[in-house]
Amino acid sequence: MTFTLARRLTAEAVGTAMLLMVVIGSGIMAERLSGGNVALALLGNSLATGCGLAVLILVFGPVSGAHFNPVITLVMALRREIGVAIAAGYVAAQLAAAFVGVAVADFMFGEPLFAAATRARSGLPQCFSEAVATFGLVVVVLGCMRHRVAAVPFAVAIYITGAYWFTSSTSFANPAATLARSVSDTFAGIRPGDTGPFIVAQLIGALAAAVFCRWLWDPVAKDR
Repeated sequence: MTFTLARRLTAEAVGTAMLLMVVIGSGIMAERLSGGNVALALLGNSLATGCGLAVLILVFGPVSGAHFNPVITLVMALRREIGVAIAAGYVAAQLAAAFVGVAVADFMFGEPLFAAATRARSGLPQCFSEAVATFGLVVVVLGCMRHRVAAVPFAVAIYITGAYWFTSSTSFANPAATLARSVSDTFAGIRPGDTGPFIVAQLIGALAAAVFCRWLWDPVAKDR
């Protein structure tokens, strides 16, 4: 079934907004209920994010592909899976919707709709971590698309849940989410000044993954 562009953009917007609602909302709830135990709060935040992500991809994937992430859209455009104009529309929808999702989550928990985050996430190790996290995410997506399409929702969700724990940055791996999380002064926030290096690292990781996957799974590549 082919969906109209309006429906595809709507799916991307609603899905991205709901993803940010899950990330921010579960972070607030986890922090409030954990009694100061940061590990327990991160566990709650990561599990909720993984579960929410799997459901959102299952629901919206058939309509828009469920990118919810500008780097995924960028990679798909580079692979000519979607056109440049449509990709631009996807990214615009993702960026706008991410901020809507943050506002909704903050409102549900009685927080200011928008407030500059104060949680520091800076330094070379965390930026490198974002490049690694994004590289892994793109490899998971492209690998499953090539070999096990039906596994994409679960593979991505499991990867992100795990990446919360094995990366020092807690795996944002998403420029739209990174920018939106900078205006929520909550558990999942990031200082506005730290977003630029994160996004650069995410783009580098995504492009490196696209090149790697093209080489690894190039159908005309043969060992000689």
